[in-house]
Amino acid sequence: MKVLVAGATGKTGRRVVGELQKMGHTPIAMVRESSDTSVLPEGAQTRVADLTDLSGDVCDGCDAVIFAAGSGGDTGEELTRKIDRDGAQRLVDIAEKAGVSRFVMLSSVGTEQPEKGGEMQHYLEAKRAADDHLEASGLPYAILRPVALTDEDGTREMRFGDDVDVEAKAARGDVAHVLADAVENADWQGKNLLMQSV
Repeated sequence: MKVLVAGATGKTGRRVVGELQKMGHTPIAMVRESSDTSVLPEGAQTRVADLTDLSGDVCDGCDAVIFAAGSGGDTGEELTRKIDRDGAQRLVDIAEKAGVSRFVMLSSVGTEQPEKGGEMQHYLEAKRAADDHLEASGLPYAILRPVALTDEDGTREMRFGDDVDVEAKAARGDVAHVLADAVENADWQGKNLLMQSV
């Protein structure tokens, strides 16, 4: 499958590109003109696009989309909304029109009830809005909500859903593996699950 990866040069996104390659897919890394593409695995295809100003043809020729972008809690409220809410929602709409077979969303623990006044409030509210938009879109989807991320590769031993300890950690390598797997694994169809590494 040809899989468009938003946020491909980020700490998780670059791992997603590598995992897709290992699984035999063709990842297409969505990058900005200013992105450092040297962090991408060798042989990765790229497509120049900006989540704050997406063109309607960004998903053309793609079978699936993985949204692994995230401004994080450190970005200002306006930019967070532009990327994590508006950019994600626009990409969902474009993907739906392009007829992609699966849209996989990297979300976050805490989106169910973003803490009012918390330092992550605007980020979690933006992610929640994007998740809700995807679930309502009619697209086949999977949403992964990992707990706090670490830069480790992980062991591929994971817990999901009600078994997750929200105070635990999730290795980016494990997260990337699940996101890539969810592109075609039927077990992920229509799921919105918490995730942790073990």
